[in-house]
Amino acid sequence: MNDAMLWFLNRSTGFVLLGVLTATVVLGVLTVRGRAGSRVPVFVSRALHRNLSLFGTALLVAHIATAVADEFVDIRWWHAVVPWGAAYEPLGVAVGTLATDLVIAVMVTTAVRARLGLGGWQRVHQLAYLAWALGLGHGLVIGTDTGETWALVGYSSAVGLVAAAVVARSLAPHPTAREARPA
Repeated sequence: MNDAMLWFLNRSTGFVLLGVLTATVVLGVLTVRGRAGSRVPVFVSRALHRNLSLFGTALLVAHIATAVADEFVDIRWWHAVVPWGAAYEPLGVAVGTLATDLVIAVMVTTAVRARLGLGGWQRVHQLAYLAWALGLGHGLVIGTDTGETWALVGYSSAVGLVAAAVVARSLAPHPTAREARPA
């Protein structure tokens, strides 16, 4: 595969990843506390949230793999988990690495959720918000298309969707103790 194809794949997986993670965060915000919208059953929204998360993880692996495989820039495989030492765009790579590390923490704690208990899992799971914000920052700092109108519309839309979900959640009535019980 040539460098141009790797560069294109890296850019496209990054943008699609932002969209998928934005949808995952929005869905997670709106279905919090065991309650989804009145038109969508909770089990459907939870399954969709989980499957989008898994798809986002696969995209993240592809994004990292194409960045490492692209020889035009010097990004090594360990830069995906160690946030310092990158020669190419060190701040941008570090921000993306921190986002990746937080995603890994959320994934690992989700896999051992039963052992952590609901409260411990929820506290770590809330790092997904920070991971999303860092991923967005990564794209803004290191993205080669950041100045393009379509890219700015994409970034702005992602921020707007997450902000709207947070506002909608904060305005929604809190569930009763019976509704809030985990499934």
